[in-house]
Amino acid sequence: MTSKKRIFLIHATPVAIEPISQAFAKLWPEAELCNLLEDSLSRDLRTAGHLTEALKRRFCDLANYARSAGADAVLFTCSAFGEAIELSREELDIPVLKPNEAMIEDALDHGRSIAILATFEPSIGSMTAEFRAAAAKRGLDVQLVTAASADAYQALHAGDAARHDQLIAELASQLEPCDVVCFSQFSMTSAASGAHEASGRPVLTTPDSAVVQLRRLLES
Repeated sequence: MTSKKRIFLIHATPVAIEPISQAFAKLWPEAELCNLLEDSLSRDLRTAGHLTEALKRRFCDLANYARSAGADAVLFTCSAFGEAIELSREELDIPVLKPNEAMIEDALDHGRSIAILATFEPSIGSMTAEFRAAAAKRGLDVQLVTAASADAYQALHAGDAARHDQLIAELASQLEPCDVVCFSQFSMTSAASGAHEASGRPVLTTPDSAVVQLRRLLES
């Protein structure tokens, strides 16, 4: 019998915790989950307006702490900190996953015209760069359309999940035709079915793709 794999989940917002926990319960219930929440990171990024060297260092410190606590892998759940996560990956000798990378590969399998929806607008720039880098590695040309709803973000943090999901569905209904719709944040997962109905397009979420990739990496 193989031992449980200890997965550290590092969050910059508390609303990311439930979606990824549900994805693990569904797709890899045997994993041992450990949650680290540092919710000043999102606030400080919004205040700074860009990813500062100090913010990058804080991400690396969190990843190194997880490693010292026995992590077999680290999954960051906030998509606005891609460059900081890359630096963390360089410092550790275990898998370190960005929240979006598995979903991005899935999206590229669906087609070349991709819509990216967000509620935390700073995540758009980071995710767009990740999409273009992943497409370039495959030698693909992609068309990316982005849209964000800050009101949905505020609704979720105010505890109004129904309003959050409704606003995302409305955003999806306004999209131009595309092959697939991608959510840029773990916290948006509850809106997937509504966005699918509103857009008529497949909707991909980050948690499910991330869990599948992590399990494949650690059990292979």
